Amino acid sequence: MNSVTVIGLGPMGQAMAHTYLDSGYDVTVWNRTAAKADDLVARGARLAPSVEAAVTANDLVVLSLTDYDAVYAILEQAPAAAFAGRTVANLTSDTPDKARKAAAWLAERGAVQITGGVQVPPPLIGKEGAETYYSGPEDAIETHRAALEVLTRIDHLGEDPGLAALFYQIGMDMFWTGLVSYLHAQAVAEANGISAERFLPNAVKTMDFRYFLEYYAPRIAAGNHEGEVERVAMGVASMEHVLHTVEASGVDGSLPATVLDLFRRAAAKGHGEDSLTRLIEVLKR
Repeated sequence: MNSVTVIGLGPMGQAMAHTYLDSGYDVTVWNRTAAKADDLVARGARLAPSVEAAVTANDLVVLSLTDYDAVYAILEQAPAAAFAGRTVANLTSDTPDKARKAAAWLAERGAVQITGGVQVPPPLIGKEGAETYYSGPEDAIETHRAALEVLTRIDHLGEDPGLAALFYQIGMDMFWTGLVSYLHAQAVAEANGISAERFLPNAVKTMDFRYFLEYYAPRIAAGNHEGEVERVAMGVASMEHVLHTVEASGVDGSLPATVLDLFRRAAAKGHGEDSLTRLIEVLKR
């Protein structure tokens, strides 16, 4: 029977462990709060009595923890010898540098780390279209491809163990700022009597940036910042209108004010007639 260990039973770890059980895997679990394993144990999972027992139970160990401080706090409970020959799929969110240091720490103990950045929320684990960024040794990924693909598709970015974490954090930059921009817009909408249901189709259309992304990417790569479609000066004027509307609605204006400041800084550097892609230079320190 195929087998796997899952350490960390927050919402994501729970979803992963249940998905492995659904796929017929022999699943060993461990969590600092053992009671979180109750439903999994009722379905047939084994609750390891210690971190060492969890790590040594299977060749593949999946980590789903809050951050890499939690990774060390948990894994250091097991002796170094427990990791020999193991592959650790570390799906914990943290910085690229911390991912590289963790890979080195595990390598010193005879284990291989595959860094992962899951691209979907827990309810979509095991569902069609779900995908995870992975980086690390290709042979380790290939050895455990079948088990990893029980959870999501694999997007292997390269050997550098920090690469998946980098792509994940870049994506989170877009994700959180994008969601906050929607919620800010909804606050303005509600202040003006527009419900979330009424605004939804407009929000979905507005948040579709595919045209601009596909237009910008090759121009950024070529260093072409000509303002043929939009210009920084247009952004300044538009965001001034947005900020005035927001404040007149009684909504906090700090978010659009920050964007307006970026536009004004770019204009002050002489880029008023250039494309918004010039903001990359303003944003780089």
